[in-house]
Amino acid sequence: MTTTTFTPERAARRIHITSSQVLLVISAAGIILLLATSIFAPLVAPYDPIQLGIHERQPPTAEHWFGTDQVGRDILSRVIYGSRLSLLISAGVITMAVVIGTIVGTVAGMAGGWVDEIMMRLTDVFFSFPYMILAMAIVLTLGASTVSLILALGVIWWPSYARMLRSQILSIKARPFIEAASVVGNNTFGVVTKHVLPQTIEELSVRISLDIGNVILIATGLSFLGLGTQPPTPEWGSMLGEARSYVLSGWWLSFFPGLAVVFTVLCFSIFGDALQDLLRPKASR
Repeated sequence: MTTTTFTPERAARRIHITSSQVLLVISAAGIILLLATSIFAPLVAPYDPIQLGIHERQPPTAEHWFGTDQVGRDILSRVIYGSRLSLLISAGVITMAVVIGTIVGTVAGMAGGWVDEIMMRLTDVFFSFPYMILAMAIVLTLGASTVSLILALGVIWWPSYARMLRSQILSIKARPFIEAASVVGNNTFGVVTKHVLPQTIEELSVRISLDIGNVILIATGLSFLGLGTQPPTPEWGSMLGEARSYVLSGWWLSFFPGLAVVFTVLCFSIFGDALQDLLRPKASR
């Protein structure tokens, strides 16, 4: 009878935890915290985010943890409510981009020929414009608002999804099981919905995870310039824009909204990178 000696090395081999898994859990916890904060903002925020106060530009205190802004509004409450709007904008942009990009990329990849050529040239037209200039032009045309910001970013974001889906579908439809699905009687729509598109979910989920943070960053930049959500609605970019005049005299006015932006973008970026490493370890290496 042989006995096995328990050593830390054996335990490490049995419980194989990679750095990607650790980062995935940590970033997922941060994302869950953001989602919970945005959903339950009325319960979490200590004050009304648009209610004026008597303590103007008050630094952080026990009563106002993040201080107050130039008209006495509680910054912590505005940052909490701002998370709701920033995530909503990002969700709207990504949804619009995925829907349009999936339709265009799928039709182009499955049809091929002149249909593929026309759709890809249309996609190239959008790629030819500097994306920030195009987004600013759309917002200025429609008028600065949250809806205009979502539409503008959706317009500049869908071409990348269309190009990605087309590339994926061209590779997938050449596989033997797609031909077999057509032989047994499935029509084109059935082949696409049951066999082709499910194969793209892995790549799509990674791309969405990485893009959410990028959308929030660009939306914040446009709102900072006054081309997004308008005051007094709490939104991180507009809060940073209002704080421009008080950078030296009120550091907390820009510090905490900026910290929220950095934290959110980092959480989604790390989550996307870790998810990519776990789903495609060979490609990542």
